[in-house]
Parts: sequence; structure tokens; C-alpha cells
Amino acid sequence: MNSPKVGLLPCYIALYDQALPELASQQEPFLRRSADLLATLGCTVDTAPICRTRADFAAALARFNTAGIEVIVVLHLAYSPSLEAAELLAASPLPVILLGTTPDIAFGHGVDPQRLLYNHGIHGLQDLACVLRRLGKPYRVIAGHLTDPAFPRRCAEVIRAATAARALRGMRVLRLGGEFPGMGDFAAGDDALRAGLGLTVENGDPGDLAADVAAVTTAALADEAAADRAQFRIECEAAVHTRSNRVGLGLRARLTAGGFGAFSLNFLSFRDAAGPVDTVPFLECSKAMARGIGYAGEGDVLTAALVGALARGFGPTTFAEIFCPDWAGQSLFLSHMGEFNPALAAARPLLYEKEYTFSPARNPAVLACAPRPGPGTWVNLAPGPAGTFRLISCPVEILEDGTHPGIARWVRAWIRPPGPVATFLERFSQAGGTHHSALLPGDHAAAMADFAAFLGLEHRPLP
Repeated sequence: MNSPKVGLLPCYIALYDQALPELASQQEPFLRRSADLLATLGCTVDTAPICRTRADFAAALARFNTAGIEVIVVLHLAYSPSLEAAELLAASPLPVILLGTTPDIAFGHGVDPQRLLYNHGIHGLQDLACVLRRLGKPYRVIAGHLTDPAFPRRCAEVIRAATAARALRGMRVLRLGGEFPGMGDFAAGDDALRAGLGLTVENGDPGDLAADVAAVTTAALADEAAADRAQFRIECEAAVHTRSNRVGLGLRARLTAGGFGAFSLNFLSFRDAAGPVDTVPFLECSKAMARGIGYAGEGDVLTAALVGALARGFGPTTFAEIFCPDWAGQSLFLSHMGEFNPALAAARPLLYEKEYTFSPARNPAVLACAPRPGPGTWVNLAPGPAGTFRLISCPVEILEDGTHPGIARWVRAWIRPPGPVATFLERFSQAGGTHHSALLPGDHAAAMADFAAFLGLEHRPLP
């Protein structure tokens, strides 16, 4: 997992400082154990001082904002009146997770009743959860004891989902060359993307990259070529490789300068074979996904943002399309022109010159590879009526690479959904899924419900 920045918010009640003055300090070891558990999950944890009053909570949230916190994790050390914190949490743009846990694992018939003082934070959580719901604030609850192996696993998945949701909301996305003419499924409209998902879309043309491409230095090209030789099997003339890297590095500079978390390009708009932007930067599209930048083809900034958000929360993710059903083998073949995240590759990717005939642009260098086999998650973000969006997800099995000798120069993958392929295809399109999706290694199907909840979206699990 990437390293999410988590703000741990300990809740308490001022009344106990008068009646039980030692109790707060006695709960400090429990607070530290909780923070340590989050750290073992790969989180960077900032623990706020114990909060009792609205002023305490306001100060803690201000601290989290300054520290660049991505997710708030609330821990009740005792009962804490919800109205001290609820409005502040509801107003925060950060996702909220409520930990329903206690210091003691047992509270049975033989318990010392004094242990109630240390283990009664659950009803403070219930108070807060009820009010957050009334205020319309999305949140998730994770209940269990710190020592239960299922508890940290669930924490990790929900924190991943929250981090991904935070990454999506407010993301800046670049679109070059408009949308592919007539391709309507992902074309929700930039205003709907802003209103429904918080995306800011900046539109441009390939020519906008000309200055950045022209500024690429010989030294930068040499460094990039050396990095490519270390990562890829290169079967490509140097001139083709160089021009792809030159345009790619110009695009990379544009993405960095604009603070973009994702981008998409319409390959048909790359038409100038003589100028600086003389080829389609498919190679950089693949490399960008390996760096955690979202990408999708044909001007689809919606799926590009999804890929970038999932990458931030869950790690390497790739843009993918279902091309062909394998009815006999009960699998689905995925491919695209030349874009795939090489961080998922089962073997060293091939870098080669691709024959390109769709516009006057010159032949690009592209990658070809297949993903590592194992469990995976298919994720789709689909526009719906009246500016709504639906998240569709399905656990899948990523299969072994193909065997035909001609497949080596293709972006390719085979996936197998649970149940018949026909059932998956029927239900996916009945749910309104688009033909562009994200493929995420690992079984994160349960976490997709949390991801959708943090975003306030309907979730449609398949099959």
C-alpha cells in the first residue's frame, strides 16, 4: 500500500477530568497501540492531542489540514458528546473512519465492573455516527479488537478506499485533443464531473506541449533512454525511441507543472509529423501510470481520474478495455493500442516501434506486456442520469499470458470473472458500465463499497 497520511483523532469528555482525573492518562497506552497498529499498515500517522471540547476538535482539524492529512481516523477513549465534533467533521473535506475498538478483549460475566470506565467508547461512536449521518457526512465504521487479525486487514482496506476517494475529489485532470468523436459512454460533461466528483478538467491540444517538448535537453533524453534500457527489452530504432521520449518528457513536464493527478489524450488529434509534437506519447502514458498518474484513452478523463485515485489508495493500477470474450475458456481478453502500466507486468516489457496509421503523426515507441497472474479487481465509474455516477466492481482472476508467438507485440491480458462470462457481460452492461475501466491487482472488491460510500456514489457489485 502507498503511505496514506492519517490523522488519528482521540475523543474524550471534559466531565471526566473533574470526576476521574487520572483516567485520560491511563488511556494513553491504548491510544499509542492504536497509532502503532495504523503505522504497521504503512500509514503515516499524526496523532492529535486528546480532544474534549469543540475548540479542541477545531484545533486538531486545523493541525491535520496543515499537515496534509488525507484521512481522519476517530478513536473514542471514552464517551464523547457528538456535538463537540460532528459539525466540524461534517464540514471537513477529509474522509472519516470511526474505529470501534477497546483496550480489553474480554468483557464477560466475571469482569471487574471498574473496567467499564476504560471500555465504553462504543456508545460515543454510536452518538457521533448517528449525527454524522444526519448531517450527510459519509463515514465508515471498523469494529473489532486490535489483536483480531481481521481488524487490521479491514482497517487497511478502508483506509485505502478513503485515500483513493480523497485523491479523486479535487483532482486536476488534463485532456488533450478533446474526446474521440461519437464516443458517448464516458462523455459526462466537464460540469457534471466537477459537480458530481469534484474533478477539475483542463482542456488543451497536442500543440500546447510544443514549448515543453522543445525544452527537453539532450541530457534528459540520455537519462530517460538509460532508465528504459534498465526496465524494458528494447527492439526499436534509436530515432523512434528518442522522439517518443522527447514528446513524453514534454508531456511529463506539463503534467508536473499543472499538478495533474490524471490525464487523457485523443490520439486522432496528434496530426503534426513535422513539429515538436510529432508522435503520440503512448510510451509516457504507460510510464505515467507506473508513477501513479491516472490515464485513460480517447479523452476519457473520468476513467483516467479513477485510475489515478485507485493508484493513490491501492497501488499500481492500469487502464484497460475488454475487447473479446473467450466463450470457450470463460475469460475476457483485454487490450489497447499501446498503453498499459508496466509496474503490473509479469515479465520485462517489450519496447518496440508500432506501425501507426490513424493520423499523420509518426510511428511511436510503445510497450507490450501482460500482467502478473493472480487475483484482481475490475472497477468501472459510469455516468448515469441527471449528473449521477455509479461505481461498478467485480473480483476477477488475472490469468497467465498468451502462447501465440504474435501476441508478444500486444498489450494483453485475460481475466476471468466469477461465474459465467455471459452473466458478467449481461450484468455489467445492464448496470451501464462504460467500455473503459481500471484493473487493480489483488482482491479489493469489498473495499470498493467503501470507496463508493466515501464518494457518495451508488455501488453496483458484480456478478
